[in-house]
Amino acid sequence: MNNKLTTEQASGYNNLELMSTTELLTNMNTEDKLVPLAIEKAIPSIHKLVDVIHEKMSNGGRLFYIGAGTSGRLGVLDASECPPTYGVSDNWVIGIIAGGDGALRKAVENAEDDTELAWKTLQEHVISDKDVLIGIAASGTTPYVIGGLQKAKEQNIITGCITCNQGSPLALEADFPIELVVGPEFVTGSTRMKAGTAQKLALNMISTTVMIKLGRVKGNKMVDMQLSNKKLVSRGIKMIIDELSIESELAAKLLQTHKSVRKSIEAYKKELNL
Repeated sequence: MNNKLTTEQASGYNNLELMSTTELLTNMNTEDKLVPLAIEKAIPSIHKLVDVIHEKMSNGGRLFYIGAGTSGRLGVLDASECPPTYGVSDNWVIGIIAGGDGALRKAVENAEDDTELAWKTLQEHVISDKDVLIGIAASGTTPYVIGGLQKAKEQNIITGCITCNQGSPLALEADFPIELVVGPEFVTGSTRMKAGTAQKLALNMISTTVMIKLGRVKGNKMVDMQLSNKKLVSRGIKMIIDELSIESELAAKLLQTHKSVRKSIEAYKKELNL
């Protein structure tokens, strides 16, 4: 294990309370600029994990995220956005946070220290070797996440992780580790900042790439999105107009009939033998 956890090292800035608002914002922005560079270095690792997720999900598997605190919230967020964005089942990408859904709003004491809890929750979802499990922990030392990955590996479940330290216990447990080393935080140890941003970017890349490879995007459009509000209905109508070069009234009628951008386009093309 690497004993020098960069996520815990002292900030490169001091006397923050004496800085002006402009200085605070500028210095935070300077640190934030390091995040995409860390992501760029990790693309080969992200590539390997994406490919195995795609393979498993193509054969009926699911994707699980586990994490505590900010890391857990980011996993739940990414999972919860897949159904409305790509029209997939809410049982296809599943985010689990230490302490349960209540921990999304309020910290749950000692939840992240329980090495057995993650696996108990995963078993409730009947996780199997058809699935992939990603552990998310900025430090790479969270017992809840490490314990979950260890149990999963015992069951021959493929594991990945997203962490912000090199050589952490979590990365050593994962089959496909992603290490996003963004350096010390502006506020020492506040990993909801650069580390959280890096984790969010990586999660965006993983789920978006997998969904595209699974055929949930056509061209550059979310043709399977859920039409859950007026804005999305209008967006859906525009997609149909762009794809079929038809009037807005007909596009709206197609969408009203078929309740899906993809199905509307397919039905129109089938009718005209296109």
